Amino acid sequence: MAKRRTKLQLMQESGPPEKPSHSADTIREEFLNYLRGECHLADNTIEAYGRDLNRFIGWVGKRRLDSIRVGDLTQFMGTLSESGLAPASVSRAVVAIRTFFKYLQLEGTVSENPAELLAAQKMWQRMPGVLSQRQVDLFLRAPRRSDAFWLRDIAMLEVLYATGCRASEVCSLRIRDLSLDQKHLKCTGKGGKQRMVPIGGRAIAAIERYCEDLRGELAAKPPHPPDELFLSRSGRALDRIQLWRLVKHYAKRVGIDSAISPHSLRHSFATHLLAGGADLRQVQEMLGHASIQTTQIYTHVEHSRLKRVHQQYHPRA
Repeated sequence: MAKRRTKLQLMQESGPPEKPSHSADTIREEFLNYLRGECHLADNTIEAYGRDLNRFIGWVGKRRLDSIRVGDLTQFMGTLSESGLAPASVSRAVVAIRTFFKYLQLEGTVSENPAELLAAQKMWQRMPGVLSQRQVDLFLRAPRRSDAFWLRDIAMLEVLYATGCRASEVCSLRIRDLSLDQKHLKCTGKGGKQRMVPIGGRAIAAIERYCEDLRGELAAKPPHPPDELFLSRSGRALDRIQLWRLVKHYAKRVGIDSAISPHSLRHSFATHLLAGGADLRQVQEMLGHASIQTTQIYTHVEHSRLKRVHQQYHPRA
């Protein structure tokens, strides 16, 4: 009995359709649906994989996917590096292409998976931007009473630094996620994974003041009261772009490096914990890292800082 051809295989064997982009678009959308429905990846991850796949499909052109070999894939990764793409983004593209070819193999579009042999580029250990404790103090005091939503902004910045949560995690925090009397909150991270994160007294006080004096006013603006903790001027949930702009605004106000981002506070949170003697596994759990190797980058940051201190102050450095 002849082997049943899959839809994707028949699509390729029939040659390019009248509109060449349609086939590529179909493959892309079905792959992203697979990531969403079968792999249950986070929306941000699916969006990033979609961008990686767009680059790859554009690079492949009219070549058949079952003709691609590991040498071709290595060449493609080389073009990404040469284009100036960050090492972390190149490494993510490796994972995206591996997952894509695994999907094609499951669908029967390719019989072999050349991406299995694709060597992941060793991530360059860039030192993430970390603020000193003095800079953090300045930054957290940046919102002023003259700012329209200063109570919200103080609470938001305090939560970013107090918990080490990602920007998307802070934006998605809901009122029912807070257990302030027990000094922790429930955070929903990548892939919908939830974790309990401790929170300190200053952040708790800032949240309580914001909720008492401002949030109710903002929540009354939309037709249906929102669940999220941090709200925009329209009363809807604050999004990542708005949060990013606020962080940039307050950093500029107090004269901190313009490269600061919400992630800088996450980096600072982890580095300051390790500097204070926290266990690496505990920091991994608080950050929500799946792998301890991801958390270990902060040990490099702290060692680098200590090395600079030694070189600056030791008489025989």
